[in-house]
Amino acid sequence: MPSDCISYQSSGYFTPLINDYLNQHDTLKPLYHRFPTLQNFKLQLEEKQQNYTPEFRSILADTLENQYSSIETSALTQKNISRLRKNNTFTVTTGHQLNLFTGPLYFLYKIVSAINLAKQLKEEYPDYHFVPVYWMATEDHDFEEINYFNFQNKKIKWPRESAGPVGRLNIDGLDAVLGAFSKELGMGNNAKWLKDLFEASYLKHTNLADATRYLANEIFGEQGLVIIDADTADLKRLFIPYVKEELLHQTSQQKVAETTELLKNYNIQVNPREINLFYIEDTLRERIILQDGIYTVNNTDRTFTEAELLAELNNHPEKFSPNVIMRPLYQEVILPNLCYIGGGGELAYWLELKSFFEASNVTFPILLLRNSVLLATQKQAEKLDKLNLTWADVFTKQQLLLNKKVQEFSAFQLDFSEQKEVLQQQFATLADIATKTDASFTGAVQAQQAKQLKGLQNLEKKLLRAEKRSHADQLERITLIQNELFPNRSLQERTVNFAEFYLEHDGKLLDKLFKELKPLEQEFNVVVL
Repeated sequence: MPSDCISYQSSGYFTPLINDYLNQHDTLKPLYHRFPTLQNFKLQLEEKQQNYTPEFRSILADTLENQYSSIETSALTQKNISRLRKNNTFTVTTGHQLNLFTGPLYFLYKIVSAINLAKQLKEEYPDYHFVPVYWMATEDHDFEEINYFNFQNKKIKWPRESAGPVGRLNIDGLDAVLGAFSKELGMGNNAKWLKDLFEASYLKHTNLADATRYLANEIFGEQGLVIIDADTADLKRLFIPYVKEELLHQTSQQKVAETTELLKNYNIQVNPREINLFYIEDTLRERIILQDGIYTVNNTDRTFTEAELLAELNNHPEKFSPNVIMRPLYQEVILPNLCYIGGGGELAYWLELKSFFEASNVTFPILLLRNSVLLATQKQAEKLDKLNLTWADVFTKQQLLLNKKVQEFSAFQLDFSEQKEVLQQQFATLADIATKTDASFTGAVQAQQAKQLKGLQNLEKKLLRAEKRSHADQLERITLIQNELFPNRSLQERTVNFAEFYLEHDGKLLDKLFKELKPLEQEFNVVVL
């Protein structure tokens, strides 16, 4: 069976910014607090311990106990919630949208990363407790990003309209989605388990937040995962001072703008607004805008004076929702958190925020790139063996891979480098002669050289095409297996839903992930089921 160690940096699927972060490039060091190493977690927890209060711990634990009151909870999750009241307990957090039926595979990888990191930290620092947390993005409004999942090359979609925070959305229409999903699943115990899970999650709860909590708890509850919905008045009340600062002084825009200047050589992930807050109700999520001393809620007729808006904040903090710039600060204020685990895009915008955290006097968390995984079946691994392909090969862009394999298959050299070098030497001699005669001859030599080199390049391309035709069967098999592993020539984890693999492998999928994913190692995991 082919086997390779694929680093994130060599996989070809991460941006220069993330590669430079993983390589601890000097230019990025001012943008993060501590790099994710076991040793640095001790310093991080000592700092966080100093600035996270018992009062916040109590409110957090009370809120979580209330949110879990209506679902069956594992003993370990209950213990983890209780432990959050203690000064020696910390969280490692990942966040994700409320994607229908978990959405793409990397939903699982994020949470497994958090759970495995919490276990590793407990082994290293046994006097402390570490709780894996899944932060549900209940206040998002991008319904079109979450209202479907892909199953066996078909899109299972929830066709309805949405306004306001998605977590408050009712589950109308999901019975029809279950019907469509059931037809694709077929028969068998694993198919029945998936149907029952969908039904229990979505048809027996009143809103998308409760449904997603139930779903994640069913999959990960035995591992002690704690799931939080921060769209509550009690937690928002803890954040009032920071919301007030944003409304009155717009600190985030200034600080993030300073940081983005340091990132000018990279693609900036997000740009701050003047006020990075939304005003929300069940069917409303609109930006708060300050103009001529009056605060307005965008696309509505609601207006507030400064005094009126501050009174609204004190009376109804739940109506103030942080956007992508403010949400990380909210998370770190209300949780005793050490580390945020996210994908490359998420870490990119976190790297814009350190100076804002410093201005807010909130500890900036360790940033950890989540585990990435390529899942393959035993049969696929055997196919790679027969084709003499390594895992590194299948990560190569398809055209480059096919060209490389044609070179290997051919009985002769397809590269005309030697011929080009001989040609250039000949023309160098002619050029030397040309310097001793009329200038028009120099031009003729240069034109002929360009013509001859172009002719060799064209012959080279024609020879490659001819060899591809000669080895068409092998190249087709290579193309097919790569397309299976990289659907639409993209990462499998960004498109495929876990149900495809559960249908064939049931609990073995999670068992393998928990066994093989090592969050602090910078490796793209290849997991053979």
